[in-house]
Amino acid sequence: MKGLRDPKNILSGFLHPSKSEDTREGATHEILLRNEILLHNAAKNNNLEVMEQLLKENVNLNAKNNLKRTALHFAVAGNYHQVVEFLLKNQAQVNIADQHGLMTIHLAAWNADLNIMVMLIKAGANQKATNEDGMNALHFAAQNNKDAIVMYLVKDLELQHLNKPDKKGRKPFHLAAEKGHLQMINTLIELELFTSEKDLDGNTALHHAAKNGHSEVLQILINKFQNNEEGNTVNILDEQNENGETAFYMAAEGGHEKCAEQLRDAGSDINISTRDGSSPLHAAAENGHLSVVKFLIRKDVDITPKPEHKNSPLHRAIKNDHCDIVNILLEANIDTNTLDQRQQTPLHLAADLRNIEMVEMLLKAGCDLDAVDKQGKSALTVASRSNHTLIVDMIIKAQRYYTWRKDRITTGQEVYEDVLSFKQDHSVQTSLIRSALWNLSYNRFKPHEWKKLAHVWEFTEAQIKAIEDQWTGNKSYKEHGNRLLLIWLNGVLLSHQNPVKQLYEDLVRIGYPQLAESFRSESTGDTDSKKCIVS
Repeated sequence: MKGLRDPKNILSGFLHPSKSEDTREGATHEILLRNEILLHNAAKNNNLEVMEQLLKENVNLNAKNNLKRTALHFAVAGNYHQVVEFLLKNQAQVNIADQHGLMTIHLAAWNADLNIMVMLIKAGANQKATNEDGMNALHFAAQNNKDAIVMYLVKDLELQHLNKPDKKGRKPFHLAAEKGHLQMINTLIELELFTSEKDLDGNTALHHAAKNGHSEVLQILINKFQNNEEGNTVNILDEQNENGETAFYMAAEGGHEKCAEQLRDAGSDINISTRDGSSPLHAAAENGHLSVVKFLIRKDVDITPKPEHKNSPLHRAIKNDHCDIVNILLEANIDTNTLDQRQQTPLHLAADLRNIEMVEMLLKAGCDLDAVDKQGKSALTVASRSNHTLIVDMIIKAQRYYTWRKDRITTGQEVYEDVLSFKQDHSVQTSLIRSALWNLSYNRFKPHEWKKLAHVWEFTEAQIKAIEDQWTGNKSYKEHGNRLLLIWLNGVLLSHQNPVKQLYEDLVRIGYPQLAESFRSESTGDTDSKKCIVS
């Protein structure tokens, strides 16, 4: 059924023409005569009186619209007993197929009750008829949980031969599992129509139930599969489809924690990867399923990078902006320096996407700041060439902090365990000094003077260049100087130094005593130039 694979969509076309595949007014009637249009509308609206009048006017009861549907199609789809009985009594044909191969027996199996199905069978409906997807009445009844009709077809009419694959290789049992019909699953098992076969995509009923989160059905299937396999439980539970996906993978991909737990408890391997190198953890991280990610980590899922993994779970979570999952993965000590298909680390990716929150998390986790991609670019270079000013400054802050921290540890000095942050500072506590720094850089610095301070503070050439890559023009040095001072301030505060005292001394050292004094006065609110904070 091109574009109408779900029977619900088919029925919407019968009962609500405005929702059908062609919504133009009158489109489904364009080849009908006036009375034939009235007949179809009466069938849709359960209006027996109008139909009886039209019959007196010799209307063609089997008239087909441009979708090849008759009044009987609409009456059966609407489950209208009296209208169906009227049409059949007056020799309406029961085996007309619409343009998708749908016959009235299919519509009865999907939407009508048993009485209408019996009426159609007695009127000569083709019991073996299939639509263009190869689905027969048993498929439709199983798919929509029509238990009484399934029992009628199999037990009363003995039509067990209807239990065969459609064109996608799906038997009625597959369809019932896909929809999560618990009663239907039990009925089909009772009728010995259970199957562990795969459809053409390689999916078993277990795959279908897990993919759609049908935990009650899944538990019955697990028990049935286990009993059916006699010792090969793990093998059947870990069957892979054509894409290499197990039932557990599908449960994780869909965010169905309960199903994942059931399969894992039954013995499913939670680390099997698909043919394209995606594990259940990859799928859950990519799709933002936090509870499943937490579940997998609790169950000791393997987070070690594998050669077949094209992108790590961390890369996938970053790419799809799942901050909460990035945080959980980092807490689990996942490798922060793995490379994706573009040979980028997670930090490269987060910087390229301008995601400040994720850059902050990665920096605080201590990722490798010097790692380069396949083009030889570090995350700092990626950020600077893409005008990600805030991220450039954050990376430089982190580089300087970790250099300072390493030196302190190497020399046996104290390292302060403060709340670490490399974001832009907006705190009230530092507002006065930040204002003084802004005034210093924008109103007092001359070109290149900020670079003198950069060298005094041992900024690397790469860091200086990264700062210069943003903002151009004759007065760009003002913004460069301000950013330098704020980056420096972050490091001074993290190292528990006095920033006013430190900058005062450094300005004096490079020959700017007047700048030093004006900065001291402004940053402390002390306008008496004779006072000095330096002791």
